[in-house]
Amino acid sequence: MVKLLPNGAALARLIPPPTALDAVAQYIKNVGQFGVVLALLLTMGAVAQEKDKGTAAMMLVKPLPRRSFILAKFAVLAQMFAVAIGLAGLAAWYYTWLLFGPVDPIRWLALNGLALAFVLVQVAVTLLFSVIAKSQAAAGGLAFGVLVVMAILSSIPVVGAYLPAQLLGWGAAIMAGHPTTAWPALAVSGGIVVASLAGAVALFERQEL
Repeated sequence: MVKLLPNGAALARLIPPPTALDAVAQYIKNVGQFGVVLALLLTMGAVAQEKDKGTAAMMLVKPLPRRSFILAKFAVLAQMFAVAIGLAGLAAWYYTWLLFGPVDPIRWLALNGLALAFVLVQVAVTLLFSVIAKSQAAAGGLAFGVLVVMAILSSIPVVGAYLPAQLLGWGAAIMAGHPTTAWPALAVSGGIVVASLAGAVALFERQEL
């Protein structure tokens, strides 16, 4: 296509040939962007909408602990995203292998595991705000604001090394064969998930439905 443009042949020579790492970089970018968007859209009404419509009160009339209600929501969402990322990862691994050659399956699995951990942070934070807010729109707006702040802080080298976005960079480094690790970011991500779920349970147990 580039060669069809005026002076396209000269432009084509300036563009380096694509490699498997280019495909990996695009895959990570897509998972990072769409993962955040889907986490917000699918989670913001998980509790807020049920409170608004009264279905949460109907369910909790039965001997169902509120803790179980919240944790079940997260578990279902986590399983759904695990399946989605698994299928996306399998398809991406296949077309990368088809177009560029073999891709180390162990490294690819590690990349997708880190991508799932990144997305689950977004899910847990949004679920917390779904408990706090009275409507799913408010929950989505509050969660989006927090995630934007986290994204801005991730651009600061000293702070960003401890934030979830670093997990995607770690995945890229694994695929490139670099020895870079981001264990602090993984630990902080796990802490955010646990703190968000604990906060969601504590607040939900005190709310009147």
